[in-house]
Amino acid sequence: MVDVSAKPATARSASAETRVRFPASVADALRAQGMRSAKGLVIDTAIIAGTMAVKRTHELIPFCHPLPIDGCRFAIDWTDARTVTITCDVRTSHRTGVEMEALTGASVAALTVYDMCKALSHAIVIGPTKLLGKRGGKRDVGEVG
Repeated sequence: MVDVSAKPATARSASAETRVRFPASVADALRAQGMRSAKGLVIDTAIIAGTMAVKRTHELIPFCHPLPIDGCRFAIDWTDARTVTITCDVRTSHRTGVEMEALTGASVAALTVYDMCKALSHAIVIGPTKLLGKRGGKRDVGEVG
């Protein structure tokens, strides 16, 4: 792990996004069912899973520091007839940033959507997943929601 003990604790935030693309018939079925699958509420479950992943990123990515998460927010919505976009915004006050937490949260939320919907089709596609922006630390990058 990188030694961050000499760095000052500052406010840090990051936003990440991924997309889940469904076959047309699956997208139509999900819309008709209010984003419910046989397993239950798709979006609510994805938000819970993504939040859990944000809080446990250091257990999943070997060299990530465990961080106190001050805030975690998800936005999940249709961006076209077949695609759901998942955005994860994470905030902390610490000596290292939360880019990996935001990326992990968005990714696990997308994997959860896949799991909740795979009985309808295995042709669901996840990605691209990307960092939208980060604030705090040495430099700011992109936009943070």
